[in-house]
This record gives sequence, structure tokens and C-alpha cells, in this order.
Amino acid sequence: MEVSNQQQLPNSTTVLVLGILSIATCFCYGIPGLVLGIIALVMSSKGKKLHKENPEAYSEASYKNLNAGRICAIIGTCLSGLYALIIIFYLLVLGAALSFIPWETLG
Repeated sequence: MEVSNQQQLPNSTTVLVLGILSIATCFCYGIPGLVLGIIALVMSSKGKKLHKENPEAYSEASYKNLNAGRICAIIGTCLSGLYALIIIFYLLVLGAALSFIPWETLG
């Protein structure tokens, strides 16, 4: 049962939205998903700290939103980082392969 004087954790909905967007944008070369995921993680750590100091002041629904957003942000950050590493590896392999082509003899 929720007490009527409880308030929502600051930015709990924002953390949830950013976490979901970090997963949704993780395949855009990894950069937007990384940025959104890191922002969501920083914002969620501030919210968790506030909740830890005074858990009775905040509603449980907003805390669950904050946790769900944090989990989504962790997943989105991991996927984005992995995808960015794959893109970097691909570009390195492509560059190495193109450097062995005898360009002088082709033209």
C-alpha cells in the first residue's frame, strides 16, 4: 500500500526512457547507445543514492522504473560497446586488407 505523501524519484522516468533508447540505438555504430546508456547509468546512480538515504519518501513504482531503466542502460551500454568494437575491428581488417593490394599496377 502506497502512502499518499510519497513522491517519485527524480528522473526515474527519464532513466527508463534513456535505457530503452540505448538498447534501441545500439546498432547505430554504437555511439548513440553508449552515450545514452552512460547518461542513464549516471542519472540512476544519483536516484539510487537518494532512495537509499530515505526510502520511505519515494514511491516503489518510481524505484522500479529506476531499476528497470538501469538494467536497460547496462544492456544497451554493453551491446553498444560490443558493436563499436566490432566496427573498429572491421575497419582495421579492411584497412589492412586494402593496404596489400598493389594499387600501382592496377592503373
